[in-house]
Amino acid sequence: MVRSYLHLAWRNLLRTKGYSILNILGLSIGMTVALLIGLWVHYEYSYDRFLPQYKNIYQVARNFNNNGETLTFGTCSLKLADVLKARNLEIAETDYFSFHGLKAGDRKFEFSGGQVKENFIGMFGFPLVKGNPGEVFRDPFSIVLTQQTATALFGSEDPIGKTVRIDNQHDVTVTGILKDLPANCSFDFKYLLPFSFYEAVNPYVKQNRAGGFGQNGYQIFARVNANVEKIRADIKDVEKTEKGNINAMKSDVILQPMREWHLYGDYQNGKPAGGMIDYVRMFSIIGILVLAIACINFVNLETARSERRAREVGVRKAIGSRRTDLILQFLTESVLLTLFAFGGCIILTTAILPAFNALADAQIRLPLASPAFWGIVLGAALVTALVSGARPALYLSSFQPVQVLKGLYKTGHTGTTGRKVLVVIQFTCSIALIVSTIIIYQQLRYTQNRPTGYDANRLLSTRMNADLAQNYTALRDALRQDGIADDVTASTSPATDIYWHSDVDKWPGKYAGETVEMGCVGVMDDYLKTLGISMSAGRDFAGPADSLCVLLNEAAVRRLRLKNPVGQVMTWQGTQVRIIGIARNTLQVSPFAAPQPTLYFKTGAKNASFLLYRLSPRISTRDAVDKMTALFNRYEPTYPYEYTFVDQAYARKFDLEILIGRLAGILAVLAILISCLGLLGLAAYMAEQRTKEIGIRKVLGATVPQVWFLLSRDFILLVLISCLVASPLAFYFLRQWLLKYDYRISIQPIVFITAGAAALVITLITTSFQSIRAAHVSPAKSLKTE
Repeated sequence: MVRSYLHLAWRNLLRTKGYSILNILGLSIGMTVALLIGLWVHYEYSYDRFLPQYKNIYQVARNFNNNGETLTFGTCSLKLADVLKARNLEIAETDYFSFHGLKAGDRKFEFSGGQVKENFIGMFGFPLVKGNPGEVFRDPFSIVLTQQTATALFGSEDPIGKTVRIDNQHDVTVTGILKDLPANCSFDFKYLLPFSFYEAVNPYVKQNRAGGFGQNGYQIFARVNANVEKIRADIKDVEKTEKGNINAMKSDVILQPMREWHLYGDYQNGKPAGGMIDYVRMFSIIGILVLAIACINFVNLETARSERRAREVGVRKAIGSRRTDLILQFLTESVLLTLFAFGGCIILTTAILPAFNALADAQIRLPLASPAFWGIVLGAALVTALVSGARPALYLSSFQPVQVLKGLYKTGHTGTTGRKVLVVIQFTCSIALIVSTIIIYQQLRYTQNRPTGYDANRLLSTRMNADLAQNYTALRDALRQDGIADDVTASTSPATDIYWHSDVDKWPGKYAGETVEMGCVGVMDDYLKTLGISMSAGRDFAGPADSLCVLLNEAAVRRLRLKNPVGQVMTWQGTQVRIIGIARNTLQVSPFAAPQPTLYFKTGAKNASFLLYRLSPRISTRDAVDKMTALFNRYEPTYPYEYTFVDQAYARKFDLEILIGRLAGILAVLAILISCLGLLGLAAYMAEQRTKEIGIRKVLGATVPQVWFLLSRDFILLVLISCLVASPLAFYFLRQWLLKYDYRISIQPIVFITAGAAALVITLITTSFQSIRAAHVSPAKSLKTE
């Protein structure tokens, strides 16, 4: 029986090659989109899952009550770590992961790494290739390298026991080799040093440990195996016991589970408020919709050809076939067609995956050797086949043999209406995707064109280190004298971010119990000049005498409600400082949000983290880099010369939005393409069914344009209905998406008109080929059987 079903199904596919190809192509594209998005969703959900303890790891964070608004901070104090240890929690504190210079022999690199507590590796379960997790950090002057770092420093030699020089200041011994971290890991370090090393070479770390809860510059991680909610309630108020510290008294201690770090990165009022999970869900829905559009094609093409198969159904019923047999026959055809489409899907996915990885900045693989993968995708293909084939099978098997064999059967109004509804659903989804793509790109361009408040043209940044700090003055003068850079300065934060936030203690007009948290940037001479930040009032720093003076930006003045702020005194970090100038607002954090209130204070080279310099317009970039490489190697022999163009660093802030826009655009094109494949088949079928009508109309004088309009008007009407349905739906969801941006566009009617016009033009192009072809057929040929 099954063999007979397969034989008949194969024969039917060959008999209707054109429709079969359209169905297979549409389903292949839809299944490819669904598979790629499914692989991407799995990749995003699999962040940190390679660690055996990921379900039990939490980051300790703080919810700070800022005048009714709750701010969430991921940095905590070492005192908090000690308090939590005293409560029998397994705690590992770390310094922020940052870049340091590593040198072994003549090889020198700058890698990201961190100082971690001795139990860090074992607590997380990071896999060691060489070494024992409990012993690798026994000596403070030890280091654990990843495989990639070990190869870079020592080549094929065994690195265990060899010496690495850190920042040209300290020698440490390699005691372990860590397996390279996968791309879908929340950490991105190339080496680890023990926290005891950090305390030994930096006396202020021990002072911070002995200090209060206000020294919040460290990351704390905890492993909790049971009773998480009880522990959360127990540690919530531990900082509030420190009297006199407003920060601590207004802070709640919270636990952020590792399984949520990547997907739930946004916090509002102290609670997870989405993040990457929003886009994962959105594209999951879009992937399902694109596959549904492909399934609709199958349903429409199969039911549209009902008259051609009606006689087959009538004959088979007349000779004894049951309706169940016919349903199984038609479902077998659906399964066979879907299997061909699935084969095409695997081929397309394999071909497209490298480009998709480059687009999504991911390392997704097609797990062809995984039985679980094949079980899932084949199961999904079977479901697709059944969903696609169910309605045609039930519809075709319902024909009455007497009516069919007497020639009395005609396709009913219900079947035609059903096909029209499905076409409207197809184009509603497609038009909504077109509108979404336009709005996403409009929002992206609107934000990219937003004034930043500083000039990023030919502005470069290099990480500061001990050598550069010691030779700062000589290097600055050399850059100027050699005509490489016109302006040189240094700061504690890059031009595109603010690394430190602090509270202002007192200021004129402060309300009782009020706190104001703002960004704080330590700067050296010529900072505003180098970045091209203009002043709105007062003056810039002029020299050492300004060490107790600060600058505020306009957002900070507005937040503090200061009138005539220049010359006023406020208390910051326990010291009275004088406001000497007001700088214009800059976008140093998020280009989508309002400018942050910012305080600039005077600092020295040894406290700076970034060297900032603007290339002279009289030298080419290539020549400047060549000269700077030699110059920096002279003043910092431990580090390779590395630099970042500030405009490129700023552009990276749009990476996620660019990814979302490109994915939305690609999916919109594919949705339209699949819909058009269905329209092409329906138009061909309609032209075939109305061949004699067209011939009669031409005999009576109908022109080619009239015939074209006759065959196209139904599709035009369906697309117009789709526009009316898609527009309010797209407006609602896109308006909700835009609300998360402080700086955003307003949705204009022209967007919906453009999307509708585009869909209409594409529809006309798709259907016109068949319509015009039918209109040019000779009436004598159309009517010769009458």
